[in-house]
Order: sequence, then structure tokens, then C-alpha cells
Amino acid sequence: KLPNGDIAGGQVLLGLRSALDLYANVRPVKLFPGVHHKVHGMHKDVWDPDLVDMVLVRENTEGLYHALLRRSARAAQGGEKDEPIVIDHFPGLNGHVAWDVRPISRKGSERVIRFAFNLANRRESRMGIPQKVTCVDKSNVTRGCRLFREVFREVAGEHGGIESNEAYIDAFTMWLVRNPEDLDVVVLPNMFGDIATDLASVLQGGMGMAASANIGDQHMLFEPVHGSSPKYAGQNKVNPIAAISSVQLMFDTLGSRHDDSNATICSDVLERAISEHLASGGPVTYDLGGKASTSEVGEAIALRCAELLKKQSA
Repeated sequence: KLPNGDIAGGQVLLGLRSALDLYANVRPVKLFPGVHHKVHGMHKDVWDPDLVDMVLVRENTEGLYHALLRRSARAAQGGEKDEPIVIDHFPGLNGHVAWDVRPISRKGSERVIRFAFNLANRRESRMGIPQKVTCVDKSNVTRGCRLFREVFREVAGEHGGIESNEAYIDAFTMWLVRNPEDLDVVVLPNMFGDIATDLASVLQGGMGMAASANIGDQHMLFEPVHGSSPKYAGQNKVNPIAAISSVQLMFDTLGSRHDDSNATICSDVLERAISEHLASGGPVTYDLGGKASTSEVGEAIALRCAELLKKQSA
């Protein structure tokens, strides 16, 4: 429960994002060999694993969710459970219209865009492949997105060694599924990022494969994109790989931020264990076309981790 007695729910996560200023929501999208996609009720190969390896970076503290994020932060800290922002009704419409404000600031945009370019630099150093950063917005329509793209162009100008692209969110959703090989690092405002990252998870096999990080300058939080998935609680049937990959992402981020080689080794071992498990035809859960339980998949990957660590220390 929260300090004010409410049952903990989504507002806890949203409150942490806001109160800890976790401005970058990082969602890697990588397709491992051996993963089949569910299309029209059947599992089949759709995308080439060699062509799906990107990271979507979503602004995490502003935009349409700004008011909810602030209220959730207050509730999680024991304040009033709901303090709605009072906005006068449109004159003459007698309360038949509801609307939300969508603040997008220069500061909020700049820091997440700089994060995306720094991430592209790290990926290029690690992978040895030139990277590009794509800005996705709706700047042809909304003023907030025009500011977001303006800041993107300014930051891109400071990173001449990194290619930059731009796209509108509606066209991007088609681009994402038709030509994922064109994408490396993508940066988006909050709500567009929320929607696009769920769609992107299909490329890697679905929500059961999707990990995420909420990153700020002082704090970090890691979670599977699917959340707690309460309707499956206690059934031992959900795919544990998203949660395991979130731990892998945590080690990778800590290793990079603190130059910690041990954390980096743990990250590499976890990623390799997941990759080898899937490529070798190891047991998988129902969402990937298998019949294994959560425990069976988790234990199989844990055994591979133990074997890899043993070889590492030999």
C-alpha cells in the first residue's frame, strides 16, 4: 500500500518516474534468432534477426501525461490521492468537452535528445557500425512537437559524426514494421513513445520479450514493458524473458555509467544466455508458440548463465 492507504497501482510507477526525474524511457528492440512472431494465430518467421536491433528513447516526464505524472508523484509520497488540475470549461459548451494540456519544454526535450545521441555514440563504439538517430514527432501539426524537432536539429548539429533522420509519427509506424533495418536510435515525445514502443515489441516477439529502463541523472528504474500483468498472477505461464532482459539492461547501464567491468560482464552473460537459449530451441512460453512454464524458461536460462560464468572464471 501507499503511505496514504491506497492500494499500489500504476500511480506508483508513474510517481517514481516523476519524483525521481527519470526523464529517459529506454526500450531496446532486438530480435533473437529462434523467435517466431504470432501472425493470424500462427507463429512464423517474419523479420530477419540481423535486421532488428534498435533502441527507442521516449521522453518520460512531460507531454500529455504530465498532469497524471505529477499527481501520481504526490500520491506515492503520501499526499492527496488526487488533486485534479482545474481548467475552466470551454465557454458555452456546458462541460461537454474535456481537454488535456501537453507541456513540452526546451529543457525536457534537450536532455532526452542529448541522451539519445550519447547512446548512439556508445552503440557505435561497441558495435563498430555507424549509427543514426531518428526524431519522431508531429511537428507539421503541433507547436510542442515543433519545439521538440527544433531542439533535435540543434543537438544533431553538435554531433556531426552521427547521422540524423526525422519522421512524423503516423508515417513512422509503417516505417517501423516495414523497414526496421533503417532504425538505430529513435527519440520521441512521451505519448508517441508510449504507443510506438508497444508496436515495436512485436518485432522482437511481443511484450514478453520487451525490457525497459527509466533513467535520470541520479536514479534509474528497470522493468519489463508489460508491467505486473495482474491477470496472469499465480499461473506460472508468462514469459520471464522481458524481466530477465530488464536485469541485463540494468547491468549494461550500470557498467556504462560507472565504467564497471563486472557489471558489463554480467550484462554480456545474461544476453548471451538468452540468445543461446532461444537459438538452440530451448523451452518457451505460450506467447512464443511453446508450452513451457515461467519457471521452466527461467531455470533453463539460469543454468546457461551459470555455465557461462563458470567458463568466464576458468
